[in-house]
Amino acid sequence: MARILLVEDNSANTKLALLLLHKVGHEVQCAVDAETGVALARADKPDLILMDIQLPGMDGLSATALLKEDPDTAHIPVIALTAMAMKADKEKSELAGCDGYIAKPLRYPALYAIIDAQLAKSYGRSR
Repeated sequence: MARILLVEDNSANTKLALLLLHKVGHEVQCAVDAETGVALARADKPDLILMDIQLPGMDGLSATALLKEDPDTAHIPVIALTAMAMKADKEKSELAGCDGYIAKPLRYPALYAIIDAQLAKSYGRSR
């Protein structure tokens, strides 16, 4: 399965995401802030990033923009995770470079579907 970087500062959300991701065999690395997430993404080049939008310090959209501007990480799909499920928030995530968007609380069918779709696109480009 895939190597996923989860950038999430809420421990309950992290536990739920880890449970759902491990259940289907994904390997997960976690970061609790955007700065750590960007550093891990650059160092480890995960297959996909789940990025919380509201993070302490740098927000998830700024972190996504940094990753998408970097040729070494621009190819990594980033899925925005947010409790803000308004149309404008989705548009902001797209402008920052997010490849997908999912509202919290996480619902496993939607989470699995967006991960599978992004990984299929990513693997299709690299093969």
